[in-house]
Amino acid sequence: MLDAFREKKLDVTLALRDLADIGKKVGAKSLAERIEKTLIVKLEEDRFHLVVVGEFNHGKSTFVNALIGQTTLATGVTPTTAAIHHLKYSNEPEATVVYTSGKRDPIPFDSVKGFAVGGGTSADDVDYIEVGYPAPLLKERILLVDTPGVNDLSLQRADITYSYIPRADAVLFLLDAGQILKESERQFLQEKLLKASRDKIVFVITKWDILSDDERKEALAYAKTQLAALVRDPIVFPVSAETALAGKPEESGMPELLTHLTRFLSEERGRILLDNALGEGVTVADLLDKGVEASRRARAMKSEELLRRISMLEQDLKGQAGTIEDRRNKIREEIGAIKMGARKDLERFVDDTIRQIPNVIDSAKRNELKQYLPAFLEETFKTWAENESREIAAKLEDLAEKTIAMVREDQAETTKRVAAALGADLKRLEVHVDTFKYDAGIAALFAVGLGVLFVNVLVGGLLTVAAPILAFVLKDKIDEEYKARAKELAPGMIRQAAEKAAPKMDDLIDEFAKKLDTWVVTAGEELHREVLEVLECARDSRAAGTPDDEKDIAAIETNATNLAKAKTRVTELRASLWAPKTPVEEPAEKVRVADAASAAPAPAT
Repeated sequence: MLDAFREKKLDVTLALRDLADIGKKVGAKSLAERIEKTLIVKLEEDRFHLVVVGEFNHGKSTFVNALIGQTTLATGVTPTTAAIHHLKYSNEPEATVVYTSGKRDPIPFDSVKGFAVGGGTSADDVDYIEVGYPAPLLKERILLVDTPGVNDLSLQRADITYSYIPRADAVLFLLDAGQILKESERQFLQEKLLKASRDKIVFVITKWDILSDDERKEALAYAKTQLAALVRDPIVFPVSAETALAGKPEESGMPELLTHLTRFLSEERGRILLDNALGEGVTVADLLDKGVEASRRARAMKSEELLRRISMLEQDLKGQAGTIEDRRNKIREEIGAIKMGARKDLERFVDDTIRQIPNVIDSAKRNELKQYLPAFLEETFKTWAENESREIAAKLEDLAEKTIAMVREDQAETTKRVAAALGADLKRLEVHVDTFKYDAGIAALFAVGLGVLFVNVLVGGLLTVAAPILAFVLKDKIDEEYKARAKELAPGMIRQAAEKAAPKMDDLIDEFAKKLDTWVVTAGEELHREVLEVLECARDSRAAGTPDDEKDIAAIETNATNLAKAKTRVTELRASLWAPKTPVEEPAEKVRVADAASAAPAPAT
């Protein structure tokens, strides 16, 4: 599984290692470390995230057990006692309870099945259970997230809906063969899932073995028709997890699902990961060009002249610090204004919503108020959060663009001064921003724009802390005083949610600012640092012994030739990621899977 991706990943890793080796030979230590300790390590540690979502009693835990080939998770655990599970690869079975405080408590692997929130531990205390297991699927650097089933998906935990799902590489949405696409599932898809995850949802019909041949044909046709009204060309796989766990995977439909998943992860999500690394590689190669030129210039200088040039660059770098600090102060001022504006907008939202609440409660039927009021509050808050996030994103994107423009001007001047110090005609060093491209964090700003990504992250962060508060349930019996109590309690819930959301909003904006600030410092000092390292390497080499002119010149030109080849390789690899692919006929395969599922006499696809 994922063989093609692994081969590409190996090619990318080798190409980056070539650049690191050239950096060491040129004397650019920082660049070499950046490649080895940041780029390559991140590439090796990144995982694909699969999130499994479904209502209670849809066979979700059984399905996850079938995915990893082992009955590890408990089945039949009630929604109120279940916890999120993170399943990752490990050489030996292991388990750890991870609390919201960050505390981690190892537990016996055998106790994972019996673990339930309770006995002094509340659902709010436990963040997730981390389960390590030597499963083939998990060995492909896949993290499988099993979410607790609920009786109604609209009551799904807020952090799953607004945090896990938007950041997932693929979402497996489970449907029950006995009751395909209930109204609550349809609403959940329309209101909470499709907006952020439409292109990465795979629908899985579980318990396929309970249907007869005729029932399968009818169920599959119904599922495809109903889902097509929500999602264009829905991807549907009927499976029987029980059959797979019984040792008959070829009759279960699981192999076909796994083939699709691994292909999707490698071709659609994997190439984004590789593109990020290669984009950084192109930036490093451009800097190494300057390093090779610096080594040429250093070789032509006398020792006294070389020392003088190094001193000039060191002094210039100190002067550059003032310009960089000016840029950083500007960022801090702008960020402070954005945070203040967002806080005022939140206060206005709270006041406006509280004014609406009495009319909303009076207009609702008393026996429907328990469901209607929390839904209204959450949807109202979500709408505000989306609008506010778009405004914040636009302001941050404007700040980023202005900062890039200023840094480009600074770099143009820096290049001139560095060239003067070297006595060379260096090309202007272009400011690259690929470091941020496709970053799963908050600072994926320049290449893809803040619009969609930042809005998703900020909305998710705000709703993760606010939604549980807004989804309160008045447990009192329905009577004439019920609406009066709702009017008393609802404003407090809104204020409490806002109190939680405000610092979260500040944190996310600050996280953006921190990464932008780091980038400004790095971009401002990078050319100085790399050229200085090369010159200092030349100085140290001379101090170590008598230089060999012919040998030194040959080594420099060999580095230049190897760098040109390495840069071409990185550029070609990056271009190949996005080259038109040979058609795999994916839709046709889905048809074949569906046809097989409807025709097979055994419970198979």
